[in-house]
Amino acid sequence: MADRRLDVLRAIVEDYVHTREPVGSKALVERHSLGVSPATIRNDMAVLEESGYIHQPHTSAGRVPTDKGYRLFVDQLSTFKPLSQAERGAIQHLLEGAVDLDDVVERTVRLLAQLTHQVAVVQYPSLRNSALRHVELVPLSEHRLLVVIITDAGRVEQRALEVDTPLDLGVVAELRARINAGSIGRRAADIGSALEHTSNRFAPEHRPLVARVVEALTETLRMDAEERIVMAGTANLARSDVDFSRTIGPVLEALEEQVVLLRLLHEMAEDDAVAVSIGEENRHESLSEASIVATAYGGGSSEGVARLGVLGPTRMDYPSAMTSVRAVARYLSRILAG
Repeated sequence: MADRRLDVLRAIVEDYVHTREPVGSKALVERHSLGVSPATIRNDMAVLEESGYIHQPHTSAGRVPTDKGYRLFVDQLSTFKPLSQAERGAIQHLLEGAVDLDDVVERTVRLLAQLTHQVAVVQYPSLRNSALRHVELVPLSEHRLLVVIITDAGRVEQRALEVDTPLDLGVVAELRARINAGSIGRRAADIGSALEHTSNRFAPEHRPLVARVVEALTETLRMDAEERIVMAGTANLARSDVDFSRTIGPVLEALEEQVVLLRLLHEMAEDDAVAVSIGEENRHESLSEASIVATAYGGGSSEGVARLGVLGPTRMDYPSAMTSVRAVARYLSRILAG
């Protein structure tokens, strides 16, 4: 597409997002320095409409972007809109004040909703995708042992084990050391094989305890309990009701189905790049008039350990939403890594 028509499309998208009103050629001439006559702009708009990038919602002279037009606009974004100093300060201050993982996730989702004025969605860090940071074995009594598992994403899981024979503190210390030496930095899927022969390093009378601890560790890391999300900013969607041709009821119902959102987030954000799904690109019919901006976070690898993003109408400030999603994900990854 000719650069000038891209400029016209970009101007239409920006104006429509800002004003909520269909954009006409006269408004484009007045608001933007496109360097061509109104007649040329009208001709460009006709070509854009014929190509399916904009459409006329009613008999007025104004045009609005289509899903195809938004897609081209997003694909042409070569740089992220920089965050203001106040926004960067707010992100850093809010996230660094968190006291534990639950607090971090709650603060993150509220922050993302405030920055973007959309519905924010944050998935809890996945145990399966996390790497092990530390395992602590804490004797609670002569026959009771607490297994504490800490991942690189900040997840902390605990399992209390009842044992038949009195605990030997020396054996507990040695087992703790061997588990950490063999498993720190490994992904959950690799822990079982890494610790497979640990029991053989202990005397026969201590092997049942070792087997119990290793089993508890591997079973905990295989849990599916991490497949949950936290949301904030649903009121922002209600304020955007006029952006949906139908009621927002189906969108709200889709938000309640966490399985739907988790699937969408995983399909979109397969690495640490910011992905955008617009309107009809969403496979769930209830979200055919919504857009989702998402990325992965945490874990120190390209695929991350979980996803976060925002959902709103297709009439979304994509540059700002993409910038905020990426910035919050990076800050969150940094906080969890620390």
